[in-house]
Amino acid sequence: MKRIFSGITIECIRGDIAGQSDITAIVNAANAQLQTGGGVAGAIHRAAGPGLARECRPMAPIKPGVSVISGGHNLPNRFVIHCLGPVYGLDEPSGILLADCYRNALLLADENKIDSIAFPAISTGAFGYPVEPAAEIAFRTIRDTSTLLKNIRLIRMVLYSQDDLEIHEKVLSEIL
Repeated sequence: MKRIFSGITIECIRGDIAGQSDITAIVNAANAQLQTGGGVAGAIHRAAGPGLARECRPMAPIKPGVSVISGGHNLPNRFVIHCLGPVYGLDEPSGILLADCYRNALLLADENKIDSIAFPAISTGAFGYPVEPAAEIAFRTIRDTSTLLKNIRLIRMVLYSQDDLEIHEKVLSEIL
């Protein structure tokens, strides 16, 4: 599913965040230490190789809502933007912190003249954020931030499961 808003294509697909070869920057749902882990962070670090962890080490730790940028290393992407999403029920206010992840990643990408960016569903895996409210926050933040962007022309949400894809497509159609 695709929508165009403020001249930016916003789309949802099912796939592997580490396999988005047509995207300039992918977003890592990182841990505070910016090191390999499970889920999205593990997939990205495995595909990027050990150079990613070495580059990230001096930038850590980061706090929930913060975004930092690194090179893509062995990934097909030029950049990785690392965001620490909130742990649902622990990091509060979780909705604001989750919105900060999306907003800060988009603004950082735009500052670096990135034209395309792919996001996973930040905080919805091991961090326990319910998928539908997380998708609502993501798409509202993308909508509200898109008018500030000068370089980004494509924003892709890459979802791991069919259920997550269907929820994101439903929410995207309601918000945009």
